[in-house]
Amino acid sequence: MLYQIYEAQRSLMEPFADFAQAASKLYSNPISPFGQNPFAQRMAAAYDLIYRLGKDYEKPEFGINTLSIDGVDIAIHEKVEIDKPFCELRRFKRFSDDSDTLNRLKGQPAVLIVAPLSGHYATLLRDTVRAMLRDHKVYITDWRNARMVPLEAGPFHLDDYVNYVQEFIRHLQAQYGNCHVISVCQPTVPVLAAVSLMASRGETTPLTMTMMGGPIDARKSPTAVNNLAMNKSYEWFENNVIYRVPTSFPGAGRRVYPGFMQHSGFVAMNPDRHLSSHYDYFKHLIVGDEASAEAHRKFYDEYNAVLDMDADYYLETIEVVFQEFRLVHGTWDVRNAEGKLERVRPEDIATTAHFTIEGELDDISGAGQTEAAHHLCFNVPKARQKHLEVKGAGHYGIFSGRRWREVVYPQVRDFILKFNEPAAGEGKPARKAAVAAARKAPVQARATSTARARRK
Repeated sequence: MLYQIYEAQRSLMEPFADFAQAASKLYSNPISPFGQNPFAQRMAAAYDLIYRLGKDYEKPEFGINTLSIDGVDIAIHEKVEIDKPFCELRRFKRFSDDSDTLNRLKGQPAVLIVAPLSGHYATLLRDTVRAMLRDHKVYITDWRNARMVPLEAGPFHLDDYVNYVQEFIRHLQAQYGNCHVISVCQPTVPVLAAVSLMASRGETTPLTMTMMGGPIDARKSPTAVNNLAMNKSYEWFENNVIYRVPTSFPGAGRRVYPGFMQHSGFVAMNPDRHLSSHYDYFKHLIVGDEASAEAHRKFYDEYNAVLDMDADYYLETIEVVFQEFRLVHGTWDVRNAEGKLERVRPEDIATTAHFTIEGELDDISGAGQTEAAHHLCFNVPKARQKHLEVKGAGHYGIFSGRRWREVVYPQVRDFILKFNEPAAGEGKPARKAAVAAARKAPVQARATSTARARRK
């Protein structure tokens, strides 16, 4: 019922938001009679703020149409490579008239960026994609709003997420021989599971796996987000945050965790910061600081655009990742595309180099949560592992903004380039031998590694 009430309230607010937008334009137009008012600038700013607080925020565009690389303009074309019920694998194909540049682009590594399915659209990683396009062939998971997916498409489970990732990895491997994977925040867990399962089967695994700000082990340095998930029961979440999509959407009747509830939670974490930001926006409009005002608009156009998540996926993530910690306990079984349960064994990964990245001030995934991947993948040689703590960076700063572009991205680029060739002797027999060796490892060695991970 709450979802229906929210939609009714949104529909009621829509004409008032439209009126506020029109009034703002009237007061800001110098040839309008309203624009002659001595308080016109303040009135225009006030109405503009009301409009932005009351408007509905749709899914933004990536908007990456061109890119300049070494002084050469590159055209970017978005293409849906694989269309799944709950996700599109989106490719950013690069074009150039310069033959030398084109040859260089063709030889660059292919990278799959797995965007989070945690309330925001994949466009939140626009800055990540733009930077990566300079030196890589880039693909990204563009998750669909569950309220737009008809019931006939069936439910979406955490297992389906893992299977999607494996399918996308295999697709890139079939095209380029191999690929690299980057996961940001929430997908670090299902991506690690996907690669682990591929390794356990003796499949070719990605050359590198970069994990950024994710809850691999949510017990470490728990944040407010972790505490909420850990202190409330599974039943509490099912009874209090799961609602059915109203009849006005294609997914009518689907059980979801609504995006507006997730957004309310985001805002509630830092209400003073958001209030201050909106007040600053009002002041920027009054003094005519259009650059600062536009920066505010761009941020909140992205931040306020949220999507619904299928209830099964959301509840299973709460249970598996934040309550039972099945990945770190070694008790997570994933149902594959054929319906068979498979145990997730990160220790079977032996050749994929992995790079973990955390923000010093991250208030969503605490210190050590992502780094825990190294203790789980203990059969990967130390020379093929790397960890980075980004000083002064919060959660978003490790994949967007100045610190991402100047501190994080150069290291991600160099890490991918360093391990852009298979490990020495790697091949199907070698992979099978590595898996067999991992499984024959002394029980005491495994127990010691697990105990070490839990202590940290």
